[in-house]
Amino acid sequence: MGDMKSSAEAAGRRAQNNEWVDRGIRFGMVVYGVVHLVIAWLAIQLALGESSGKASSTGALHQLAQQGFGKLLVWLVALGMVLLVIWKLLDAALGHQEEDGGKKARKKAVDVGKAVIYGAIAFSALKIAVGSGGGGKKKGSSGDTTATVMNWPGGQFIITVVGLAIIGYGISLMVRAWTEKFRENLTAEGTSGDAGTAYIWFGKAGYMAKGIATVIVGGLFAYAGITHEAGKSGGLDTALHKVLQQPFGQVLLILMGIGIGCYGLFCFARARYMAR
Repeated sequence: MGDMKSSAEAAGRRAQNNEWVDRGIRFGMVVYGVVHLVIAWLAIQLALGESSGKASSTGALHQLAQQGFGKLLVWLVALGMVLLVIWKLLDAALGHQEEDGGKKARKKAVDVGKAVIYGAIAFSALKIAVGSGGGGKKKGSSGDTTATVMNWPGGQFIITVVGLAIIGYGISLMVRAWTEKFRENLTAEGTSGDAGTAYIWFGKAGYMAKGIATVIVGGLFAYAGITHEAGKSGGLDTALHKVLQQPFGQVLLILMGIGIGCYGLFCFARARYMAR
C-alpha cells in the first residue's frame, strides 16, 4: 500500500513539473487576467452610468461572448480555468511538503478554495459557450440560492458562517497587498527593474481592490444570514452597486475598477514570471 502511495505521489509530482502543465498554468493565468480586465471595464462603465452588463466574472464572460469570435474566446477561458483547477488540486494533494501541521493544512485548504473559484468561472464559461448561460443583464441567482440554503436545518447559521469566511478571505487579500506577500508568486526577474516595480504596484492595487470587494460580498452574505433576509446577499456586481451608493461612490467605484484591472495586469506578469 505504501509503495502504491509513493508511486502515485511521484507520478503527481512529475505531472506538476511537466513542461506542458507549466504552459497550461501560464495560459490559465492569461485568461484569468483577461476576465479581470473585462470586469474592471464593466465596473467603470457602471460608475459612469453606462452599464452594459453585470460587473462580475459571469458578466465579463457574456461581454466576451458578444465580441468577434466570442464563442471561441469563452471556450478558451473555460479551458484556461479548468487547467488552473487541475493545478490547484494537484497542489492541494501533493504540494507544500516543506510545511507541516496547521500551516500545511491551511495552504492546502486555500488551494482547494482557489480551485472552487476557478471551477465556478469554468462552469459559467461552459454554460455560456454552449448557449445556456442566459443574458448578460439577467439578475444573478445568489438570492435564490441563499434562500434555498436558508431553509435547510441550520441554514441561517451556514449562510452567516459562509459570509464570515468570505470576509476573512477578503481581509487576507488586503493583508497580502499591504505586506506584498504576492511577490512570492513572481521570480526574482519579475520583481526587479522598472518593469518589476510596475508589477509590484499592479499587485498591490489589484489585491487591495479584490480584497475590499470580497469583504463587501462577505458582509452581504453575513448580513443576510443574521437578518434571515436572503435577498440581501449578492455577488461582486451587487457589492459594486453598494459601493456606488456611498458618498463619493462614483469615484470609489472607478478606483476599484482600476484596481481590479491592475489585478488583471498582475496576472499577465505572473503568467510570464511565475514562481511555482
